[in-house]
Amino acid sequence: MPVTDDVVLGRDVRIFQKDLVNIYGCAIGDETKVGAFVEIQRGAVIGARCKISSHSFICDGVTIEDGVFIGHGVMFTNDPYPRAVNADGSLQGAEDWVTVPTVVKARASIGSNATIVCGVTIGAGALVAAGAVVTRDVPDHAVVAGVPARVTGDARDKSRS
Repeated sequence: MPVTDDVVLGRDVRIFQKDLVNIYGCAIGDETKVGAFVEIQRGAVIGARCKISSHSFICDGVTIEDGVFIGHGVMFTNDPYPRAVNADGSLQGAEDWVTVPTVVKARASIGSNATIVCGVTIGAGALVAAGAVVTRDVPDHAVVAGVPARVTGDARDKSRS
């Protein structure tokens, strides 16, 4: 199921190696680039001119605004208490999941292998270091690093623009 018919694609979206992605029921904005081995689930929204690098997972409940960089292997979560089965041992279905929204604001950058726990907002122009685990909101233009991620600087000091 590489890219299903229910995906809303903006103008000039580039999906590299369409046979090596799993993209369904989502919206992807104009001029966004999506690498190989990426999964974007139903309900996710990706803005315009984003770059989603290979091996990343963007689940239902995630909104990524315009101009965001997602590094290789970035993982988002959408349920704070995931389980495979209910208390009675029956397999959980879609109705048993609790989706908690996550927002990545415009021009933020998330480094490779970062994990973003559901329910947070990553501020505009913020920079999440590679390998960080984001468990709480990140202010606009903050640099965060570590496990759990903590503010270590100001991204405007590292800007190329």
